[in-house]
Amino acid sequence: MASVASAPYAHEIEGRTLVPVILGGDIGGYSLARAFHEAYGIRSILMSTTLNGVVRDSDIVINEVHPDMDDPDACVAAMLSIAAKHPGADLIAIASADWLVRTLVEHRAELEPTYVIPYVGVELLDLVTSKHGFEDLCREYGLAHPHTVVADLADGVHVDTGDLRFPVIAKAGSTAAYHHVEFAGKEKVHTVDTPEALTDLLTRVRDAGYRDTFIIQDLIPGDDSALRITNTYVDRAGRARRTVFGHVLLQEHTPSTLGNSSVVLTTTDDATVAGLERMLEGIGWVGAGSFDMKVDPRTGEVVLFELNPRLSRSNYYVTGSGFNPAVAYVRDWVLGADAVVASDPATREHVFTVVPRALMRRYLIDADVKAAVARARKAGAVSNPLWNRAERQPRRWAYVAAHQLNQIKKYRTWYPRSRQQAEREQAVTAAR
Repeated sequence: MASVASAPYAHEIEGRTLVPVILGGDIGGYSLARAFHEAYGIRSILMSTTLNGVVRDSDIVINEVHPDMDDPDACVAAMLSIAAKHPGADLIAIASADWLVRTLVEHRAELEPTYVIPYVGVELLDLVTSKHGFEDLCREYGLAHPHTVVADLADGVHVDTGDLRFPVIAKAGSTAAYHHVEFAGKEKVHTVDTPEALTDLLTRVRDAGYRDTFIIQDLIPGDDSALRITNTYVDRAGRARRTVFGHVLLQEHTPSTLGNSSVVLTTTDDATVAGLERMLEGIGWVGAGSFDMKVDPRTGEVVLFELNPRLSRSNYYVTGSGFNPAVAYVRDWVLGADAVVASDPATREHVFTVVPRALMRRYLIDADVKAAVARARKAGAVSNPLWNRAERQPRRWAYVAAHQLNQIKKYRTWYPRSRQQAEREQAVTAAR
């Protein structure tokens, strides 16, 4: 592997010149760049709307700032400009957010002459990212899904919530459209206590210009430790090749990031994985997909919330567990080889975290989880994607240290231990 100082931004592999182009400057985008760097000693071209601390001063990315890349046409134009600088290269585009995946998929005809676009088509993307469409798929494949009511804000804000019991969860049916609106109190996922509060929320969302669907769902009780996540890689032939199952121990709780995993323990659940892979193969999925789930304490079922058409923001838990998705993408989509290398290690017990380890341990409750984290720590299998030894810039390390200290402040503000304990007690009561 090339040294960091001389790491190239193109890689020769079997006579092909590989140039990864990553869309999105968040932790998920940086983690993808880290996966390519670990596999090939290569710096990815990373497109972001701002020069933020996650990618600033990084030795493993070439950051291109495009303030208007949320505009699909501007994003495509920037990508074509990048491609023009690399004639004859194999450029592969990977997105770290749903709306960026949609840009790639909807503009495939313009991009594919120069880019590999390892995602499903528009029709299937629309099906799985439509929350009512996803509910129908869950029903078809015998997978649990929360009771759901869909409000179409194009028709107004009054909705019959039927037999839903408040409080409920409310979230945008189109994350791509929701990304472009702003209003007072905007959160990624809203917990709504009363029908009146729901009407108020929908009014603010609609007044901000959102005219797509909004999803109102049964609230599954329990704290973060009831959450689960999977990332599955499906090859171009439609075969599910590897699913990495994660037990979410802690998620983020600031309004704009609620639902993003902060701590994930790699584990196994063969029955759940089999059901998810059966769905993905049945609908003709290709590339990566990630499911968000929660164990319902009232039934013991694993309840599916959504299928994201990409690797999760916490995708470094996949790389850390022993399966590097960058290698799968390159072998499958660029080289036309088997996506899973025979020498790939089996998925190992691993802990992903974007918070300081002391803060992580503070939120661990279950004895079995504590023991698993201790085993991983002893085996050196605890990793934070931002703590990367390949980085050499002092300003970079200063940012990462400040980022970790800020996490302590954020959790004290938005998710104190008292709230976690109350959620745990609520789940215990619901399970009786």
